[in-house]
Amino acid sequence: MAGDAVIYHNPRCSTSRKTLELLRDNAIEPKVVEYLKTPPGGTSRVKMIRAAGIEVRAAVRKREALYTELNLADASDDQLLDAMAEHPILIERPFVVTSKGIRLARPVDTVREIL
Repeated sequence: MAGDAVIYHNPRCSTSRKTLELLRDNAIEPKVVEYLKTPPGGTSRVKMIRAAGIEVRAAVRKREALYTELNLADASDDQLLDAMAEHPILIERPFVVTSKGIRLARPVDTVREIL
């Protein structure tokens, strides 16, 4: 399955590192996209969130200080998407894409559904 999987990864995140390890333990060498350096574009981000079967709000890192600074608690989906576009650090991680689907790996084992 090498080359068929993509992980939107932050190497500083333990959940992201554990997810990458889980993929490799299952003989999957994914394309690693460090999303802080190369964030998914607007339509890609929206499609990824929808395909993962989650709400936009679930794709936002609420524990980031920036979330509070930008007063995003009551923001609309469009406002949250705009904030994620401008500040990729607000994108929850990691997202994993395989030929079987897309999942936000929170918890990590959620990824097993698409292996």
